Amino acid sequence: MLRVGLTGGIGAGKSTVARRLSHHGAVVIDSDQLAREVVEPGTEGLRAVVEEFGPQVLTPDGALDRPALAARVFGDDDALSRLNGIVHPLVRARSAMLLDAAAGDAVVVQDIPLLVEGGMAPHFPLVIVVHVDAQHRTRRLVEQRGMAAADARSRIGAQATDSRRRAAADVWLDNSGPVPDTEAAVDQLWRERLVPFEENLRMRRPARRAPGAVLVASDPTWVQQAQRVCARVAAVAGDRAQRVDHIGSTAVPGLEAEDVLDVQMVVADMDAARDVAAELIEAGLVRRDGRWLDNAADGSRLVKAMAMNADPARPVDCHVRPADSPAWREALLFRDWLRAHPDSAREYAAVKHELAERRWDSIDAYADAKSPFIRDALTRAEQWAAEAGWHPSSQ
Repeated sequence: MLRVGLTGGIGAGKSTVARRLSHHGAVVIDSDQLAREVVEPGTEGLRAVVEEFGPQVLTPDGALDRPALAARVFGDDDALSRLNGIVHPLVRARSAMLLDAAAGDAVVVQDIPLLVEGGMAPHFPLVIVVHVDAQHRTRRLVEQRGMAAADARSRIGAQATDSRRRAAADVWLDNSGPVPDTEAAVDQLWRERLVPFEENLRMRRPARRAPGAVLVASDPTWVQQAQRVCARVAAVAGDRAQRVDHIGSTAVPGLEAEDVLDVQMVVADMDAARDVAAELIEAGLVRRDGRWLDNAADGSRLVKAMAMNADPARPVDCHVRPADSPAWREALLFRDWLRAHPDSAREYAAVKHELAERRWDSIDAYADAKSPFIRDALTRAEQWAAEAGWHPSSQ
């Protein structure tokens, strides 16, 4: 099963996207619809709302008078918080029931208007944001819903900004054009990303990657993309994660790199590392079996667990390391040394380019071939750390 968060500002047209995903077979859980259902006449939710806000929020036939309730809470943060405290737990409980009832091979799309505002993005392996600019949305709300323009602008202004939504978005879906264009984009997303993502998760296999090492120009969005991954894995690990960091070449601005986000989590010990790596399937990552050993004099031992992306469109390597391993500190030191020394970063890029031109049996062999440079760099980095007072606790 793949869980997808779907969101967008009021008037952005999430319903168009949700309908198209449903057409393809997605199970759509509409939070707005559930919010209406949990306060239908005769429900505990309606009784709680009336108890909190009085009978004036009811119509003569005993149903919820939504305009009256909206007028009561709009612009009153305390009243809105009390209303959300009644409705949101009921919606979450109903959503959980529908999620449990979905088939094991389902793509479940949870349509949540305030997903970003509620800080829920890290709890989904993939987030789709439907976007239309504020001016266009205002016009839609006026023409299609009969809102006053000032009211429409006020409601738009009360929601998350485009920059906050973009930070949460794995898929930024522009819905400002004709409906057929939006539907075509959804069709492609379903075919090329959602279906294989779900199958990879269900089969517990990482997404297929191109053979060999392919270096690309530095992407300024890598940092934001990695922040989303870090938030997801941290949400799964909870307080077992002592720290989660973006490491590797994509964490060094301006450095050419393989388009693979490396993130590192530090946990108490190897038992915790193995457990967390397996559980990261909830974040869209699949544990990769393998043996990463040190060469301790008293015999080799496992030094980390790994999880890799099931998402075919976003390569990720998550290194889960025990706190007593020196490797997690070295990964941070190497990253920060490269950030502080652009000439050394260019030197590293040249090494990678030279190695990338060779033919390798596996990407692991290519990674091993970089080890001599990295070992020498760490010697220089340790000297820099001592001189600069660098310490991982400050990173």
